[in-house]
Amino acid sequence: MSKKVLIIAGDAVEALEVYYPYYRCLEAGFDVTIAAPSVKKLQTVLHDFVDGMDTYIERPAYGLEAHEAFENIKPEQYDGLIIPGGRAPEYIRLNEHVPAIVKHFFDTDKPIAAVCHAAQIFATIPEVLNNRELTAYIACKPEVKVAGGTYIDTNLHVDENLVSGHAWPDLPGLMKEFITLLEGSVVESY
Repeated sequence: MSKKVLIIAGDAVEALEVYYPYYRCLEAGFDVTIAAPSVKKLQTVLHDFVDGMDTYIERPAYGLEAHEAFENIKPEQYDGLIIPGGRAPEYIRLNEHVPAIVKHFFDTDKPIAAVCHAAQIFATIPEVLNNRELTAYIACKPEVKVAGGTYIDTNLHVDENLVSGHAWPDLPGLMKEFITLLEGSVVESY
């Protein structure tokens, strides 16, 4: 039976951080659902750095169909969760269904992959990061600390069922470790 993976996203999700995991999971033969506030075509964005700027820039990228609305997601039906970054986490964390969906994966020790700004979602879920370590985009370090977690200043980090990456260049390692967890193998320590 194929593993079922849930990806939660919304408009302004970072294109590489949603497409890479989505296609990598499809390639591995997993059944993947992209959930968003509503079923629609999401507008992804491209984040990049420009010489002379202290932060990244944002450009429109590709459209991507969301398969299901958050309100219809039953997290117990999924084996793993992927949370891409971009600007989507800053507003989907306000959706009334997202905290319960994400908390389910922590409570049941199912694999979670979180990259870049995904950590913003954890700040809305009491105690889920207590005694946990993760990495994220450096601008999310305050959210990690407020949520009770320990920010690890590396590009990739594995803490039990939580695999975290700093940004899109870390996706190959992130997905390798997530798939290893999903398939029930031993995970390398970072």
